[in-house]
Amino acid sequence: MPKDLAGFAGLSTPLVADACVRLGEPLRAAPAGILPVVDGQRVAGRALPARHHGSVDVFLEAFTRAEPGDVLVIDNAGRLDEACVGDLAVLEAGAAGVAGVVVWGLHRDTPDLVGIGLPVFSYGRHAPGPVRVDPRDPDSLDTARFGAHEVTSDDVVFADDDGVLFVSAARADAVLATAHGIFRTEREQARRIRAGETLRAQTGFDAYLAARAEDPSYTFRRHLRRTGGAIEE
Repeated sequence: MPKDLAGFAGLSTPLVADACVRLGEPLRAAPAGILPVVDGQRVAGRALPARHHGSVDVFLEAFTRAEPGDVLVIDNAGRLDEACVGDLAVLEAGAAGVAGVVVWGLHRDTPDLVGIGLPVFSYGRHAPGPVRVDPRDPDSLDTARFGAHEVTSDDVVFADDDGVLFVSAARADAVLATAHGIFRTEREQARRIRAGETLRAQTGFDAYLAARAEDPSYTFRRHLRRTGGAIEE
């Protein structure tokens, strides 16, 4: 596991995403639209996967495996016809030491979740809960699908107002370190813009246009890598 998930506190998911691209790590983002119930909520921790089949028992069993700071990752196949998690499950998550919940699907009991305060991320709110109980898979607590990605306990979850990312725990330290470097570069670029030095001047944009005129394959991203900029990865 990464040594310092607290290092995410000064970062953002866009910075983590850029760091993944810079390092050649798989970019595993939750589908667009997975957002916090309360603006400003953020969480980072080991993934605790659970595939939902219509009954809350899978969450309760997942909590028996939880370690402090884990993030419950619920695979409800992106369904928009039912909410699969509400106030009682989230309260129990907190009692189990879980730091947050991310749902590939919907939540309910929104005012209660706001009051509970545990970070919850989902597609949004929906009053009806499940009316189905489907057969449970034998590996329902081992892997969770989240959009196009498979998530296991070997992954770390990073989530904030811009969405949710999954990163291999074995690479999380390197990703965070790179994200901090990108952050420092971008803050310095922002400071210089405010001081009157345009981003075009900082990045030698005129030189880039001249180089591209000579070599149409010369990309701005390649130019930034040569000049040390951090606008895009």
